[in-house]
Amino acid sequence: MKKIVLLFFIISSCFTVLSGCLYPQEKLSQNQVPYENQIEEVQKAVSKFQKDNGGILPIKTKEQDTPIYEKYPIEFKKLVPQYMSDFPGNSFENGGIFQYVLIDVETNPTVKIFDLRIAEKIREIHMRIDAQGYPPFKDEVSKNVYTLNYKKIGYKEEPFAISPYTTHNLPFVITAQGDIFVDYSSDLFNALKEKNVHVKKGEDIRPILTKNSKFVPAYSLPYTVDEKNEPIFLNK
Repeated sequence: MKKIVLLFFIISSCFTVLSGCLYPQEKLSQNQVPYENQIEEVQKAVSKFQKDNGGILPIKTKEQDTPIYEKYPIEFKKLVPQYMSDFPGNSFENGGIFQYVLIDVETNPTVKIFDLRIAEKIREIHMRIDAQGYPPFKDEVSKNVYTLNYKKIGYKEEPFAISPYTTHNLPFVITAQGDIFVDYSSDLFNALKEKNVHVKKGEDIRPILTKNSKFVPAYSLPYTVDEKNEPIFLNK
């Protein structure tokens, strides 16, 4: 009996050690933190790759109609190991929660990130809608943009995304075509007021969120301003 207990203890200890090697605490923590130095390292690698390859960028091919902030994901296989020693620890490709993307690809390719947990939440909402068979539209907040009656698809509380800019809870909206987006209206309202930014009506104002942030407003519709310089959905 003592030998059996001892053997169990040894096996358990081995698994504990192996688990520590496979999933060290540093690894578990870094994959959820948007480290500035990791983003800077990727930026340098992208710039060097572009210079060495005649202006070509290390990005994955996406459909032409892919929303702008998800359209240019970085292809790390083109950067590792020649331009980087490894994938960023917080990147999706290395078990992290962040997708690395490029913006301003035509003028000044700039590395940004977004939290992939937003995509997971959107997929969850879509699955519940699919199970019901149709989206339970609630209120029309703009032309062809609606809120949802979440109780009709089994939610006790409204789902939300966490803003990368304010950490506030952001609601979701759905278009008449059934596409779900995060509503960044409150973030844009704060940015317009705090930075005292004035833009032309009809101009997409989302770049004011990316200007001084490492994040992009992923899964968002275009926004512009009304006569009061407050954010509204940009209907085209």
